[in-house]
Amino acid sequence: MMPPPSRRPTSKLRGIVERVVFHTEDTGYCVLRVQPEGAREVVTVLGTAPRVVAGEQCEAEGQWTQNAEYGRQFKADALKLSRPDSLEGIERYLASGLIEGIGAKYAKRLVEKFGKDVFEMIENYSARLEEVEGVGRKRRKEIRESWMKQKTVHNIMLFLHQHGISTSRAQRIFKTYGEESLEVLRANPYRLAADIAGIGFKTADDIARKVGVARDSPERIRAGIIYALESAAGNGHCCLPEPMLLKQAAELLAADAAQVELQVAHLVFAQELVRHEIEGEPFLYLPHLRSAEKSVADKLRSLVARPPAYPVIDADKAITWAAKKTGKPLAESQQHAVREALQNRVLIITGGPGVGKTTILNTILHILEAKDVKIVLAAPTGRAAKRMNESTHMEAKTIHRLLEYQGEGQWGRHRGRPLEGDLFVLDESSMIDVRLMAQFLAALPFDAHLLVVGDADQLPSVGPGMVLADLIASGRVLCVKLTEIFRQAANSRIVTSAHEVNRGQIPDLKPHAKSDFFFIECTEPEEIRETIIGLVRDRLPAKYRFDPVQHIQVLTPMNRHLLGTQSLNQALQSALNPPNELKFEIERFGTTFRVGDKVIQTHNNYDKEVFNGDIGYIVAIETDPMKLQVRYDTRVVDYEPGELDELQLAYALTIHKSQGSEFPCVIIPLTTQHYVLLERSLLYTAITRAKRLVVLVGDERALSLAVRKQENRRRFTGLRAELMTPV
Repeated sequence: MMPPPSRRPTSKLRGIVERVVFHTEDTGYCVLRVQPEGAREVVTVLGTAPRVVAGEQCEAEGQWTQNAEYGRQFKADALKLSRPDSLEGIERYLASGLIEGIGAKYAKRLVEKFGKDVFEMIENYSARLEEVEGVGRKRRKEIRESWMKQKTVHNIMLFLHQHGISTSRAQRIFKTYGEESLEVLRANPYRLAADIAGIGFKTADDIARKVGVARDSPERIRAGIIYALESAAGNGHCCLPEPMLLKQAAELLAADAAQVELQVAHLVFAQELVRHEIEGEPFLYLPHLRSAEKSVADKLRSLVARPPAYPVIDADKAITWAAKKTGKPLAESQQHAVREALQNRVLIITGGPGVGKTTILNTILHILEAKDVKIVLAAPTGRAAKRMNESTHMEAKTIHRLLEYQGEGQWGRHRGRPLEGDLFVLDESSMIDVRLMAQFLAALPFDAHLLVVGDADQLPSVGPGMVLADLIASGRVLCVKLTEIFRQAANSRIVTSAHEVNRGQIPDLKPHAKSDFFFIECTEPEEIRETIIGLVRDRLPAKYRFDPVQHIQVLTPMNRHLLGTQSLNQALQSALNPPNELKFEIERFGTTFRVGDKVIQTHNNYDKEVFNGDIGYIVAIETDPMKLQVRYDTRVVDYEPGELDELQLAYALTIHKSQGSEFPCVIIPLTTQHYVLLERSLLYTAITRAKRLVVLVGDERALSLAVRKQENRRRFTGLRAELMTPV
C-alpha cells in the first residue's frame, strides 16, 4: 500500500499584486506576480479569487513549491485580496483598467491630488474629481458609475464567500442575477437550485439557513420536493411513486408529512410537477421528463403505424448480392433480421457480443445504399460513433452533433427544422436516455425509417430512463433478438464468458494457455491494486506487446475507495508516467496532469468539438500563455487552466464511462469493497468492452455476488406503459 502523501507546513505571504498574469472568471483560477512585503524579488502566486486587480493587497496561505520550468512558486490554499493601502498600490489599482475613465495618466493625477483619500472622493465627493486636470463632468460621472458597479460586484462576491460559496459558483450566481444577486439570495435562495447548473438544493439550503430562512417555509419544502425528484432523475428514474416521493422529501427536509403533501399539491397546481397514473398507481414527474416520455411514445407510434417507403427490393436476391459484396454470407437468423429491416419502417436489433449485429447492419446498409436510400448513422458518444464509422466505412456522428447541439438546451435540428435522410440508424442505443431520444425523434423527417441497434443487457443510460429496454418490453416496436453465437466468436472466451455472466452463470475460471479471459485470485484491496499495477506496467506488455498506456484499460465500478478510479489513476500515473525534471506538469482541481498522461473528456464541449467520453493524451504544457494540449486521434485541442475540470486521468475509468468504447485489453478489479455496485449488467458491460484480452483481478466471492445480483437498478419509468396505451 502506498504511504499517504506528506503534508508540507503551511506558509503565509503578504504583498502587493504587481501583475495579473492569468485569471479566468469561470473558476477564479489565477496566476499572480506579487511583491512580498520586505522583499525585493517578485514571486509567482497560484490560487483562486473571484476577481483580482493589479495593485491589490494580497494575503495568501499555502505552500512553497519548486517547478522544473517556472522555479519557485507559492500555491495558495486560501487567497484574500483587498484594496491597497499604499500610494503605489492605489495608483496601480486605479491604472489597472478596473474603473472606466481612469488609465495610468489619470490614476497618477488622482493619487497626487487626493492621496489615500482618493477612494472616498470617488464614492462620496465625486464632484471634487473635477479639480484634477483633464477630468470634466462627463469623465467624473463615468468614473463614479463604474466605481459603484465594481463595488456592488465586490460586495456580492464578499457575501458569497463569507457564506462558503466557491469562486466558480459565485461567478455563476453573479452572471445569472447580476446586481440583483443579493436581493435574490435574501428573498429566496432556493431559486439558485432551479436557475443555476451546479448549484443543488443542499447548497441553496445551506445559504438559506445562513440568511435566516425558516426551516418550515413553503419555499424550502417545495425546493426539497423538486430536489428529491431531481436526485431520482440523477439515478436514472423518470418519476417516483407518489407515496415514495412524499416519504423521501419528508425525511430529507425533516418536515411533517402533511406539510410536504400540501406543497406537492401546490406544485402540481402550479404545473411544476406532473401527477400521472401508471397501471393504476399515482406517479410524480418533473414536467420535462413526462413530456419527453410522451413525445417518444407519440413519435414511435406514428412511425410504426406506416409501412416502409423503400424502393421495391427482392430481399432474397439482395441478401445474396450483399454477401458477395461484404464477403460474409448470413445465417438464417441474420437473414431474418435483414428481411425485417427492409419490410418495416422501425426495427430494433438487439443481442450480445458475437451474434453478428455488425454483419447484419453492414448487409442492410449495402442493400439500401445501392437503392439510393440516404442513410444517416449516429451513436450517443464520440467513441461509439468512431467505432460505427470503422465498422461500416460510412460517416457516423454523435447524436448531439447530428442534432447541431448549441449548448444550454438549444438544438439546431428540431421539429421545425428536421434532419435530412431516409434511414436513420442509432447504435449503442442502450446508452440513450429519454430526453435525448425525445429530441432525436422530434427532429426526424415525417417519412423517416429508423433502425435501433444495441445490447439491452448492458447498463442502461446514465441519464433518466431505460429507453431500449422499455421499447422492447412494450412489444409495440418490432424487435429481432439475436442469440446465436457464431463460430469465430464462439472460440473467444471473452464472448462465451460474457454470455455466461448474462445468464447468471459463473464463467470458467481455470487458466487456459491460449485463452483471452483470465481470473487472478486476490482477496485484499491492497493486493489487488498492486497486482493491477504489475499487470499494466510489466506483465501484459511483456507477454502481449501491449502499450501500457494506449492498449490497456482498467475498468472499475466506482470512483472512491482504494480500488476506485481516483486511487487507481494516481497509482497508475506514478507507475506509468512518473514525474521528472524535464516533464512539465500542472496541478488543478486536485489532479496533477503531466505530459504523456492519458485523459478523458468529461463534458460535451461543442466549441472544442470534444465530447464526454473522448480519450486523449497530453502532448504539451505551455506557459505563456499557460495552456495544456491534448491529442485526440489526429487533432490537438488546447485547454486553459480554468478548463481543466473537464479532464480526468483515464488510466482507470468507471465501467459507466467505458460504455460505447472498446479496448484491446481490459482489467477489472472485483472486490466486496464494491458491494453496493456489484451487479450482473455492470460486469457484463465491462467484459464486453475488451477486444483481445480480459483479466479479472480479485475475490471470487465478489465475482459470484456480481453474477447472481440482477437488480439492473430498477428504474421508475412510464415509457413502456405509454407505448402500450391505446390511442
